[in-house]
Amino acid sequence: MSKFSLLIIASSTAAFLGSGGYTLLPREFYDPACDIKGNVSIGSGAKIYHVKGQEDYEATIIRSEYGERWFCSEADARSAGWRRAGR
Repeated sequence: MSKFSLLIIASSTAAFLGSGGYTLLPREFYDPACDIKGNVSIGSGAKIYHVKGQEDYEATIIRSEYGERWFCSEADARSAGWRRAGR
């Protein structure tokens, strides 16, 4: 087996174990607790997140093709550069 093959196997194993060792998908794809909606404003491009109970939460639809995504915590959203919606 070549050194390159060993490197690929080692890095894949590290990534697998680093993600919890049980999935290759990001947590927001399978964890129902990841319910914070990261929305990108069409007009300004601002990255805004919505939590349950906020005025526009239910109306907000996540479209990954526009860079929108789900977050598992407000801290995750803030560290990714998003701000909380004002209402």
